Amino acid sequence: MIKLSKLSLVSFYLLCLGCFSCSSEKVDTSEKAPNVLFILVDDMGYADLGYSGSTFYETPNIDNLAKDSWQFTNGYSGSRVCSPARATIMTGQFTASHGITDWIGAKTGENWRTHNRHDPMLPADYVYQLPKESTTLAEAFKANGYNTFFAGKWHLGDEGSYPEDHGFDENIGGWDKGSPSGGFFAPYTNPKLKNGPDGENLTIRLANEVANFMDRSKDEPFLAFLSFYAVHAPVQTSKKKWSKYRDKAEAMGIAEKGFEMGEKLPYRTVQDNPNYAGLVEYVDDAVGIVMDQLESLGLAENTIVVFTSDNGGVVAGDAFATSNLFVKGGKGHHWEGGVRVPYLIKVPGTQPKNPVDYPVVGADFLPTLLDYLPNKVAVSQEIEGRSLKPIIEGEALEERPIFWHYPHYGNQGGVPSAMVRKGDWKLIRYFEDGHEELYRIPDDPFEENELSVASPDIKTSLSNLLSNYLNDKEVLMPSPDEAFDKSLFDERRHQMENELMPRLEKQRLDFLDKNWQPNEDWWGSEAGE
Repeated sequence: MIKLSKLSLVSFYLLCLGCFSCSSEKVDTSEKAPNVLFILVDDMGYADLGYSGSTFYETPNIDNLAKDSWQFTNGYSGSRVCSPARATIMTGQFTASHGITDWIGAKTGENWRTHNRHDPMLPADYVYQLPKESTTLAEAFKANGYNTFFAGKWHLGDEGSYPEDHGFDENIGGWDKGSPSGGFFAPYTNPKLKNGPDGENLTIRLANEVANFMDRSKDEPFLAFLSFYAVHAPVQTSKKKWSKYRDKAEAMGIAEKGFEMGEKLPYRTVQDNPNYAGLVEYVDDAVGIVMDQLESLGLAENTIVVFTSDNGGVVAGDAFATSNLFVKGGKGHHWEGGVRVPYLIKVPGTQPKNPVDYPVVGADFLPTLLDYLPNKVAVSQEIEGRSLKPIIEGEALEERPIFWHYPHYGNQGGVPSAMVRKGDWKLIRYFEDGHEELYRIPDDPFEENELSVASPDIKTSLSNLLSNYLNDKEVLMPSPDEAFDKSLFDERRHQMENELMPRLEKQRLDFLDKNWQPNEDWWGSEAGE
């Protein structure tokens, strides 16, 4: 992959958001337990936000949240894909412990061959729903008398393992699907979400549902979990937002090339997709709605706000939507771009001075938030995350290992592997041939300078640490595919480079053409006009 030059931080842009109708009654929060608003975006990349370096996407509401939040610049998801990362947030465990190691619905074993990707191994099996025996984030808060509310993407099991089965009092829109089956504009075809008027925007609808819940629950402590389906494919926006970002891309100068060939698939190397930029802006608009609601209700000074993503941005596969700019790879990959995510925690009464470079992970959210509950909660599972409250209170934390186990192939070109990061160092073990790579991440975010020979003692230490962990967890592993034909593998890669990549380049320029439109009513966004 070609290393891109770093972009300067964007100035914040002011958006005029529609006013949200809500109660203006102020609530006395002086003796209340803190509320929690947890905002989880789907597939949002490390550099998809203004505060983190994008000059193309405009995210003033999230940027403002970042200014008042603890910014963890080495924030990681629990996995390179969605379901495992979400289970890690809910349980405080790494993937090897809760067992959901791939997105629920992914093919395993010999069924993998039906994709015709001709990979040398057959992916391992995995757990298909959030373990009922585990105490979830919602159950812990419910045990403390909190009202609990979920809106948006769940993807942690079929019927019987929905949000309401794991501690949420209300569930709007959460079921087994990982993408919005009806698209981002009503009608939604979601059995857990009543249709709004034709053309209603899903992202805004979910924010309004959360805002309504906070209004109804303002007199009691609450956990509101806003889990966007955006910015997952299908990448859809309105004509107005597309036009705004099409013109902006032209003004910034359209790059001659937007893709480079990766290990298996083309990788997007530029941020200039006006449809994706519009989808990102809808998320920012929605964040503005819920943050404004907290202010309007007088709850902002008694509400902890979390903002993060379930995995890195999609540079290859799916919609080839974005570039992570400052790190290598994206969703589905073991590289930093697959697991490095936005990671913000706003704690009222604390004033962060500088971004925090201590490596943190999705498993840390549960113990951190439980530390702010008025009463201790007995959690049934082993918690592998670490409370970050000491950092927020000005203390230092010792180095600890963070583990990832992914015995699968990703739809985005990723390969079966396991990883450990401890301090500045990251070790990757490839399951196809067993070889390992060592990188010092602060100096090498593109993972280009392999240091096994230069630092053999560190490699041995991390390799042993990873082996002991995986053995202790008795993890499932991929197996060699006896039907593997390397000539078919090479032929597919040739097709990706010589047939798919030119199509992607053409599509990229089509999106930027002044006369482009997806269909007559812009994916249904104009249906109600």
